[in-house]
Amino acid sequence: MVPDPTFWLNRKVLVTGHTGFKGIWLCSWLIELGAEVTGYALPPGHAAPLFEAVGLERRMTSRIGDIRDLAALRAVMRRERPEILFHLAGRPIVLDALKDPVETFTTNVTGTLNLLEAARAAPDLRAVVAVTSDKVYREPGGRCREEDPLGGEEPYSASKAAAEHVIAAYRHCYLTPDDGIGLAAARAGNVVGGGDFSPHRLIPDLVRGITAGRVVEIRHPDFSRPWQHVLDAVRGYLLLAERLAREPARFAGSWNFGPPSDRPAWPVARIASSFVEAFGRGAWRPLARPAGVEVPRQQLCAERAFRELGWRTVLDTQATIAWTVAGYRGLVEAGEGGWLFEQIASYTERLRAPTDVAEAPAAGGNMRHAGAA
Repeated sequence: MVPDPTFWLNRKVLVTGHTGFKGIWLCSWLIELGAEVTGYALPPGHAAPLFEAVGLERRMTSRIGDIRDLAALRAVMRRERPEILFHLAGRPIVLDALKDPVETFTTNVTGTLNLLEAARAAPDLRAVVAVTSDKVYREPGGRCREEDPLGGEEPYSASKAAAEHVIAAYRHCYLTPDDGIGLAAARAGNVVGGGDFSPHRLIPDLVRGITAGRVVEIRHPDFSRPWQHVLDAVRGYLLLAERLAREPARFAGSWNFGPPSDRPAWPVARIASSFVEAFGRGAWRPLARPAGVEVPRQQLCAERAFRELGWRTVLDTQATIAWTVAGYRGLVEAGEGGWLFEQIASYTERLRAPTDVAEAPAAGGNMRHAGAA
């Protein structure tokens, strides 16, 4: 299923967290679809190279602010009058959350509360997609479904689970289908793609090691995650927003976005080795004493998204690595961001005319297709 350009053309959209990795990809696709995009976030941090290379400030309205500032959020809602709201702002790193739990809880929980409270004053609002995490589940080791109990035994997952309760309360009491508003929580698996430089993440750590010429120490190489390309996750958010705006009662609620059940889960070691092989250089080794808060295995059941949204991942794990390598080459080696829009175009073409192999579009020089480790 392809996002509907007729729906997004001239549509007023507000994206929180637009200066972050996933927010940059979402805003770029919205711009390509013809939407009028406003972003609200802190200044670009780890994703600054991607934000600058893509040139988002020239193509959208970028407002800098903190989602814990309720007055500022209310002012943005009054000024921009969004019809669609994507909430991506938050503290996304597990190890950072361990170091600063107060910042994590106030950003992820109070920030979400402030945003939804400010959204009550948006007169034209029709749909809200609040992005949380696949780590909200109390027992993440199984193939988690949307109705499974929420939990969290460390600050990041606990704060995201708490944010889900805030979202559910506002969906029931304030931003309701009876008001013509669809409010949903989106739980995506681990996303990768060119341009992510967040700390304590596998692919960004490998890229930093490759560019610095050093061996990268990797936590838990035998752990597995629901890996998917950022474009697959972002497409899920776009399709969900379209349905929420058209049928809020049917599509409100929580949604998982992850690889299909018949795709073998790649462990961290295989992802790392495949990425290094595709890039053409680099090395890694296991970290001697990794932190012990992360679960060995995470899986999501995305059957609801497949059944009701017509969504499933387009890029398999090997193609995901190839496209990610192509993106980093375009950004790190060529210093430009046009490859991102080329990948959006190539991905859209693949949706319209599927092929057997998702080849990486050329960007920043010759690209190598990733193979299995």
